[in-house]
Amino acid sequence: MPRPYPPEFRRRALDLIESGRTVRDVAASLGIAESCLHRWRHRDLVDRGVKPGVTGYYAWAARAPSPRAIRHAWLTDLIGTAHHASRGTYGAPRFHAELVLGHGITVGRNTISLLMRRAGLAGLPAHSHGKRTKRLITVTDLVRRDFRRDGPNQLWVTDITEHPTREGKLYCCVVLDAWSRRVVGWAIDSAQRADLATSALGMAIDSRDAAGGIIHGDHGTQFTSWTFTERARKAGLLPSLGSVGDPYDAMIESFWGRMQTELLNRQRWNTRIELANASFEYIEGFHNRRRRHSALGWQAPIDFESAIQDRVQSPELLVL
Repeated sequence: MPRPYPPEFRRRALDLIESGRTVRDVAASLGIAESCLHRWRHRDLVDRGVKPGVTGYYAWAARAPSPRAIRHAWLTDLIGTAHHASRGTYGAPRFHAELVLGHGITVGRNTISLLMRRAGLAGLPAHSHGKRTKRLITVTDLVRRDFRRDGPNQLWVTDITEHPTREGKLYCCVVLDAWSRRVVGWAIDSAQRADLATSALGMAIDSRDAAGGIIHGDHGTQFTSWTFTERARKAGLLPSLGSVGDPYDAMIESFWGRMQTELLNRQRWNTRIELANASFEYIEGFHNRRRRHSALGWQAPIDFESAIQDRVQSPELLVL
């Protein structure tokens, strides 16, 4: 059963329609059904209150708060009072002691940390007088520049590029399947933070069966961050980092080179949203669905995957 389109995919598709494109044009470009786009558009208009109906946000907003939400609101008030009394110095461990020992409330420290983040509360950082040591990278190079694979989801490679607009830079992170050259996950943002790489990886994980594969990146902080490596490991992926000092993977560099030539450098971009929409359409509408790759027998990535899948499902074709 095919997996649903990621929310970011749906949002970008609707942005293309909002920019003045017709539903038929966008559907043809992205290779999806017009009825699907009409359904997403209707749901979006209802959620924003433009059309009558009860779906999405308004259905959620009409529900009574759950017991968990009520308890969290009550705990947040207690934490706020304790934070004020501590002159803004307490962190999660002391708040935990305050609520458990001072108020007799049974609550976990992780819950307190979560509520503090939501409320924008933080204690004063502790002063460290010890000698600082360089952070050690515990992820090793599992690929060793051999990117050949004979099946999907065995090896994903990831990287980030940037491009200027008149508003400022826009950053794009992609996750590429080394076997089919298909972009299986992507994220676009105005800042180059760890969550950019994690969002791209999350899209890939949500759309593919990742367990047992490798996710390979460089030594950038986005790919060595705890959030990125934990997201990979929880999905059954093995994180891998290229060795320091070596030129990075020619496969991902070739992808960026083609995108620069075929899209990014062909015009000046006025706004980030303009470039984001164009990047989305290039990745999903052109690269994955239409661009022919010499390494794939001049097939597009999706056609290449579909052809292999058809052969696996119909073994008699292999005899011909």
